[in-house]
Amino acid sequence: MKIYEKDNMLYFTREGEIVRLSACGKDSLRFQASPNCTISEQDFTLMPQNTTAEITISENQASIQNGALRADIYGNGRVEYFYRGQKILREKSELAFDAGIRNYINNCGQLWRVRVTFEANQGEHFYGLGHEATDCFDLKGCTIDLRHVNAKCTIPYIYSSLGYGFLWNLPSTGTCELAGNRTRWTSDSTRQIDYVIIGGSPRQACETLADLTGHAPQLPDWALGFWQSRLRYETQEQVLETASKYYEHGIPLSVIVIDYFHWTEQGDYKFDPKYWPNPREMADKLHDMGIKLMVSMWPTINEKSENYREMRDNNMLIRTKSGSDRVFDFYGPQAEIDPTNPLTREFVWKKLKDNYIDQGVDALWFDEAEPEIHPERFDQLILHLGGGDEVGLLYPYYYAKLVYDGMKAMGREDIVTLSRCAYTGAQRFGALVWSGDIPSTFESLRMQVKSGLNISMCSIPWWTTDIGGFYGGDIESDSFRELIVRWFQYGVFCPVLRLHGSRNGHDRSRDIIEPTGGDNEIWSFGERNFEILKDLILLRERLKKYIKKHMTIASEKGYPVMRPMFFDYPEDPKCYTLDGQYMFGDDIIFAPITEQGMTAKEVYLPEGEWILTKNKTLYKGNQFYTITAEINEFVAFVKKDREVLAAF
Repeated sequence: MKIYEKDNMLYFTREGEIVRLSACGKDSLRFQASPNCTISEQDFTLMPQNTTAEITISENQASIQNGALRADIYGNGRVEYFYRGQKILREKSELAFDAGIRNYINNCGQLWRVRVTFEANQGEHFYGLGHEATDCFDLKGCTIDLRHVNAKCTIPYIYSSLGYGFLWNLPSTGTCELAGNRTRWTSDSTRQIDYVIIGGSPRQACETLADLTGHAPQLPDWALGFWQSRLRYETQEQVLETASKYYEHGIPLSVIVIDYFHWTEQGDYKFDPKYWPNPREMADKLHDMGIKLMVSMWPTINEKSENYREMRDNNMLIRTKSGSDRVFDFYGPQAEIDPTNPLTREFVWKKLKDNYIDQGVDALWFDEAEPEIHPERFDQLILHLGGGDEVGLLYPYYYAKLVYDGMKAMGREDIVTLSRCAYTGAQRFGALVWSGDIPSTFESLRMQVKSGLNISMCSIPWWTTDIGGFYGGDIESDSFRELIVRWFQYGVFCPVLRLHGSRNGHDRSRDIIEPTGGDNEIWSFGERNFEILKDLILLRERLKKYIKKHMTIASEKGYPVMRPMFFDYPEDPKCYTLDGQYMFGDDIIFAPITEQGMTAKEVYLPEGEWILTKNKTLYKGNQFYTITAEINEFVAFVKKDREVLAAF
């Protein structure tokens, strides 16, 4: 065993392992350990900051301190972490006699299956890990797979109620166990262990995490309003008719979206001229109405595509260990592009620019961005950067980078890409994440509230859902009509207000590969609902100034607009348990109705004085209240004497 300092970093070596501890940001320490006897200089999406550490070494122990965060390492290899003198994290031995600190199982060559185990802390709460419909707000007690699938986006970061953040800086598949008897992180395939501890309050940790992984750009003004989408508009005429109807009703529409199978073939990346004869003319007419145009793009491609052979022959597609490139079946076997390859990003961007952006399209929607593969075996994939089980979580990061780099080269700054998945750092490429193909139920709505709060703690400030859920919605049913209103109310107080879904009523009688589903415009759900939804859109318009202010803060500081109550009130223990309400910016508390038939909601108000928006009644803080909310009402409070109250 040997402990030494080099280049202001602390090293520990023993048989079969080398460990390195270093300062990497404000009150942050990075831990790296490898059984390969060398530390690989792989930052992935991390951007370490130049910070000086204080290091002390004795015979069988050493310490490294960065600001208020300290790590001690002992002769058996165990590491403990302290923030402001209080122990926050301690590695747990897996074997008798205090042995078994960190575990390595060789896969092949320099790749290993690794795990790190920490002692559980009584009363500790965890938040983060991206979004997934677990129905859990506090993730303590959960086991979470570290992988991307439809409706599950993995951001391997958690924030602890003890006052620290933990970033697992490995884009490999694996597992995070936040159990009662231990906290354990496992990687299926990696060259080394790599994680970062960030000390601080929720606000401080969010700011540091953004510094280390990237700040989101400023969300453009045009994205702050109402987005109209459905599965799907079949023709240019349908899009213009829908946009014109909103315009004629005097309902502000920020964005209208053209979904999949508007193309000639999967992988062609262009409009089918049979149904879209003049995209530039369509875009110009939309722009004249003040509406931006977004178009869906999938990473799928097959041998019928005009681009397939060139992409295959130049190794721009994901391959499998069996040699095949067919990893998904949707209207035939499909390959998937590999955006981790710079050549792929350059090639695909040129197609997107020529066929969409240069035709007046303002933004792109990246569906299937995990990417979706069947069977879900990342360990069978081969990407430009490595095996799928080693680097697969990077896929949506480089997918978003594809558009961002291309747009920036054009001189564009208003870059927003709607993506079904993301990874740590994708926010810096203008990734707007949505929660995937979720069911149209009140249970699903309840879960989305919790999912949104968890991903907000991961430096992903742009997040949204399909208002009403994606599938199973019958627009003629009373239950769905109630659901669409309650979900729309929630959507107003989300970073982006976006209506989308595959409603019951597909007409498959026509000769078209993927027909339009049931209607999904705000006049589709009954006359009463139309007036309610129209008023909610107008409320969102009045809130734009407030939302823009907090989107600017999100860009500059990394603070999410939509965030858990404890973010603003970390000293109030009740706020760590509140999964049915949240802060929307600094001044608004919103408590969505998430149960069918519910017309009252219990809300906790933290310290201070609060105004109920629907009747301007004053309430004192540090108390619970039950507030009624009929179908045309919602539960929101504003801090006393705040300007935003005038919007309600």
